[in-house]
Amino acid sequence: MTFSPNCMATAIGSFPHQDASSACDIILDTIPEIPVWPQLSQIDFREQMEIQYSEGLPCAVLDASKQRMYFDTSGDSTSELEKFYENYVAENLEYFKISPHFSRGIYEMGAKLAAKKPGSMKFFKSQVTGPVTFGLAIIDENKRSIYYNEVFRDVVVKGMTMKARWLLDKFNSLGCRQICFIDEPILSAFGSSTYVSVQRRDVISHINEVVEAIHKDGALVGSHCCGNTEWPILIEAGVDVISFDAYEFGETIGYYPEEIRKFLDKGGAIAWGIVPTSGKINEEDPESLAQKLEELIGNMVNKGVDRNLLWERCLLTPSCGTGTLSVELSDRIFSVLAELKNILSG
Repeated sequence: MTFSPNCMATAIGSFPHQDASSACDIILDTIPEIPVWPQLSQIDFREQMEIQYSEGLPCAVLDASKQRMYFDTSGDSTSELEKFYENYVAENLEYFKISPHFSRGIYEMGAKLAAKKPGSMKFFKSQVTGPVTFGLAIIDENKRSIYYNEVFRDVVVKGMTMKARWLLDKFNSLGCRQICFIDEPILSAFGSSTYVSVQRRDVISHINEVVEAIHKDGALVGSHCCGNTEWPILIEAGVDVISFDAYEFGETIGYYPEEIRKFLDKGGAIAWGIVPTSGKINEEDPESLAQKLEELIGNMVNKGVDRNLLWERCLLTPSCGTGTLSVELSDRIFSVLAELKNILSG
């Protein structure tokens, strides 16, 4: 699917606000062309990146006292697995819903858009935690990553697939194209000694299973990694948008000029996370960030990638989510992002 955002702006997903309405307001004010629903982990631990997508997964245990979740695979999990797969095969999206207890942002944004959809809205963006990140981050009762349990690894892949499909169905009534990002921050550690047993072909296969399901539902797919990684992995997994921290790691996309050129030629786009999600935002302004992005684009042009295509397929974002920052800093980041968008697309 060809995606030509021409310097439109969107967000990664997490926000620090304690109030869902105010988070949605800043989104609709600053990125009205591609708004998102906000993840609000400061309100409740159930809105944390992995936990938010845990409802309906077999043997998932929530530990409120330690604000964590894990899988308890010590007992007979047959009945829970059967229930999970029965609903998966039946494509019962409601079974895989994200309830209001796990996301205030989904329901608040849904209500606001139902009341008044921005006239400039072109797309709507959702996000799910990628199966590799979820699988490696969440442990079992023995503190071993659930990824290494082949049965539950498949549960995670199919669970994240159905969460994505539920989200697309939830916002289908908006009547606009949708984008779903598969957030895979753990890919920045791919190839390290910590995850030496994680195979490249498996990573591609797991992400691709989610990608194909989203494509089948008619939506575009992005994948975000906030550090450096082997970017062709995402291309081979079939994503339409590569999303990365261009402020800190902007040069890394240039390590693969031929792959990026082919990716863009086939309709892909790059989400340049050029607005820093740290105190460094106070050292920058929209003009300085525009100049930094110009230089990064120029580096790609020097390596044989078409300049016009790079700008046509350019999506602007913060470098990562803002959920761990102060509300004031987050709001400034989105204010700068909005001004940057106006400079580059004007």
